[in-house]
Amino acid sequence: MKKIKNESELLKEAIRVGVRYFEARGAGKFEATDHIDIKIRAIYLLLVKDKVVQPLASNDETLPNMRHKLAIWISKNLPSDHYLLQ
Repeated sequence: MKKIKNESELLKEAIRVGVRYFEARGAGKFEATDHIDIKIRAIYLLLVKDKVVQPLASNDETLPNMRHKLAIWISKNLPSDHYLLQ
């Protein structure tokens, strides 16, 4: 797994966008006290279910890999001139 430039900032943006997608999709609602790992797993699983991202192999479904996958997802969906992609 190759590290992406600005991966931690991209992950924060992916979580922000992913939470809105999750709630708009009607899959549930996150509480302010929900742990970040729960949000990451739930967003990843919903994106896989909706066929927005390709699923990881079952033996690679770890939290670090899900974080990386969400960072890749958001980097492909941001405008090309977005400051996180510079």
